[in-house]
Amino acid sequence: MEFEHDFVLRPRFTLEYNCSPQAILEAFQKAKGTSEDVRVLVVDDRIFLSIAPKDQHYWSPQLEVEILHSEDNLTTLKCRFGPKPAVWTLFMFLHFIVAGLFISFAIWTYTNFSLNVAFALPLFLTLLMLLSWFVLYAGGRMGRHAGKDQMHQLYRYFKDTMPV
Repeated sequence: MEFEHDFVLRPRFTLEYNCSPQAILEAFQKAKGTSEDVRVLVVDDRIFLSIAPKDQHYWSPQLEVEILHSEDNLTTLKCRFGPKPAVWTLFMFLHFIVAGLFISFAIWTYTNFSLNVAFALPLFLTLLMLLSWFVLYAGGRMGRHAGKDQMHQLYRYFKDTMPV
């Protein structure tokens, strides 16, 4: 499992198994309290694997597994690694703020340029928002790198718990 060269902050992968969705759900229900390192939460047709609170840090990942039913006894699992929901919400909120400010400052720059008015300040602020976006992206990449070992730990636990 190598995600290092992907241009994504929330790596995804899809697996297919030749067993029923109920067998998978039951396997993870049974594994709920067996590990001190990984927490298991089963909600409907989704499984959430996260690091135990004693080992968690700000960038600790979680693995979300969505179980899709299919006809010929083939079950498709859509899996996604990502940060905790609160961290992801903050991260996206900051991205939307920076994007909104970038658009506002770009309009201000264009308006001042069109009216032959000094546009150095709005241009500077526009470029500052662009730089801020790169800083946010680099922060996300560093956070993903900080949680890489735990991501591998969750993946190993996931593979070991699967009934097939």
